[in-house]
Amino acid sequence: MAINIEMLTDDFLEGDQNQAWERIMDHSELMENSYLTFEVLTQAMHRIGILWEENKISVADEHLATTTCDYVLSRYAHYRKMANRNSEGPKALFLCIEQEQHYLGVKMISLLFEEYGFQTKLFGANLPLEYTLDQAKKWGASVVGISVSIRRHAERLNRYVTELEDLPHSPEIIVGGRLASQYDLSSYCSEQTKLVADLHQVREWLESWKDSVQYDL
Repeated sequence: MAINIEMLTDDFLEGDQNQAWERIMDHSELMENSYLTFEVLTQAMHRIGILWEENKISVADEHLATTTCDYVLSRYAHYRKMANRNSEGPKALFLCIEQEQHYLGVKMISLLFEEYGFQTKLFGANLPLEYTLDQAKKWGASVVGISVSIRRHAERLNRYVTELEDLPHSPEIIVGGRLASQYDLSSYCSEQTKLVADLHQVREWLESWKDSVQYDL
């Protein structure tokens, strides 16, 4: 039986962390497949976003739902022992551009990368460009994942992409987030930038990467 997204959404809005976690645990297919779990959490938070846009919930409600979902996500990652499992894999760092506060999606993507053998650093919300460049250069990240959710921040995205791709080690840039699922952001990126509209496209990229590594071996 599929999980009830409306009931999970209600758990988030009520701040009921234990009930939300138990609802996930009641479905073995979710406990065994992180991709499916992240899809479920994304659907619930998408519904939260629609309710907020329609003024059916307050900013406080949206914040409570976000922190509750974050709790479930972190607990799930701990249950699956997903964090920092590979100290020898390629490096990927993840962030939301300056003034962006919606970090749950990029957190899920970071965890997916860890499942595929990457070392990751998650900087979360609102990371200014100067610190992004500094961290990417110091750590030598081969992939930088950027999240953008609000339309008025798209102009800022272009500077992130341009300056990150100009770094001496030329990291691959992946751009996602709610805005990437709603608009074509290619005009703010380069031909080398990978745009991902959802978790499915992220997983496709990771599968392609895994196949190329196996081929090279």
